[in-house]
Amino acid sequence: METYGLEKMGIINAKAVYRNLTPAQLTEHALRRGEGTLSNTGALVVKTGKYTGRSANDKFIVDTPSVHDDIAWGKVNRPIDKARYEAIKAKVVAYLQGKEVFIFDGFAGADPKYTKAFRIINELASQNLFIHQLLRRPSAEQLAAFKEDYTIIAAPGFKCIPEIDGTRSEAAILVDYEAHEVVICGTQYAGEIKKSVFSVMNFVLPKMGVFPMHCSANIGKNGDSAVFFGLSGTGKTTLSADPNRMLIGDDEHGWADDSVFNFEGGCYAKCINLSPEGEPEIYNAIKFGSLVENVVMDPETREFDFDDDSLAVNSRVGYPVEYIPNAELSGMSPSVPKTVIFLTADAYGVLPPISKLNKNQAMYYFVSGFTSKVAGTEIGITEPVPTFSTCFGEPFLPLDPSVYAGMLADKVEKSGANVYLVNTGWNGTGKRMKLSYTRAMVTAALTGEIEKSQFVTDPVFGVQVPTSIEGVPSELLIPENTWEDKAAYKASCKKLADSFVENFKKYTHMSDEVVAAGPKA
Repeated sequence: METYGLEKMGIINAKAVYRNLTPAQLTEHALRRGEGTLSNTGALVVKTGKYTGRSANDKFIVDTPSVHDDIAWGKVNRPIDKARYEAIKAKVVAYLQGKEVFIFDGFAGADPKYTKAFRIINELASQNLFIHQLLRRPSAEQLAAFKEDYTIIAAPGFKCIPEIDGTRSEAAILVDYEAHEVVICGTQYAGEIKKSVFSVMNFVLPKMGVFPMHCSANIGKNGDSAVFFGLSGTGKTTLSADPNRMLIGDDEHGWADDSVFNFEGGCYAKCINLSPEGEPEIYNAIKFGSLVENVVMDPETREFDFDDDSLAVNSRVGYPVEYIPNAELSGMSPSVPKTVIFLTADAYGVLPPISKLNKNQAMYYFVSGFTSKVAGTEIGITEPVPTFSTCFGEPFLPLDPSVYAGMLADKVEKSGANVYLVNTGWNGTGKRMKLSYTRAMVTAALTGEIEKSQFVTDPVFGVQVPTSIEGVPSELLIPENTWEDKAAYKASCKKLADSFVENFKKYTHMSDEVVAAGPKA
């Protein structure tokens, strides 16, 4: 039996080894093994059990001498010693003996100058289908000559014993940058595999002069590209899937001196409240070859109920970017971005729905990474919670925030890009901003129409706010206008501004000019 070099990872005596199977083959295996069922659209549907989102507190980085000084250690980047990591890996490898093993060999990074090769070893055919669709798929020639740079093992059936293994729970995501390995166990949520690839790229690309970004990206008809920063639930996937623009990708990109390129070959979209009217591109991508996680489905008709969150608020679908009709299949833009958009979901209801930032404000709000954690994205989050996530991607950034902030400042300055802060969250009415209004505002920014508006300065946050945008009620553009209780509005402004100021104190590397660009508490 061909093992494709699994012995290098200590995996021997597998029952069967499958490498780079087609989506049809992987779907057949998943159904045969009882991993899921088919929907009426042909998509493979699975339930991931208790882990329906990233388990952020279960991620550890192996602390080795060669990487110790590079890592920004703390509550996000928790260390685990090499011996403990090797012990867990040995148990996972032993667990896989005698089992069917599924391999996907593929790439991250569409720009060939910066591509990294990843080998993903899966216990589940369904997870192998997911990563087959999410990463960049090799040609026959590339597969024949494949040599991995990094290896990820995903074995959700193996459960850690915290008292013995030194983990926080039965789940663990263990990253060894020195050995070029990641071990994921105890959780079936496929997003852990995807984000492990992202964490690796965030470690290696800055050393190559490339700014890695937690963002979506698209291209206009004139070749003008734009990037959208934001955490899960703020609208990256939705707003970048624009029928009037070509989609580069929905989540992870690199900004080089002469390109913006997708790390991935697929998309991982939220399904809650999905509708053909609101998000037709995503809705129509749920078909054969897609992997759907934790969406309620009628057992007889096999029709989805996207409004039912009884399995998970963070229900998801993974599909190849080709399923989006206007995707840029090269995964690259012909230009560096001219528009940069920071997406946030403000639960306080006081940030403008769109505002323009100067250079220092751009650095301040990028480093702050303010948003609200949306229910279901992480274990234990059941309602929106205001939070700060450094550089809009703190859980995936192994290096000091100053590295990424400095790279953004350099890229924006060289490209002359305009930077906007877009609040897809709430206002004084207590309701979330309508998607149609947000789309109109984003379109105005991308086309430059927003620059024709008059701007006023927000008295607390200091940003420039347009007073009119076609297709958006003007009273919604100024947050105070949406509040009946003006005293409550001012109190909410002060509370959020105070939070910004307090949070920013930890960024001692930032200049006085950037610190002064923040809100006035």
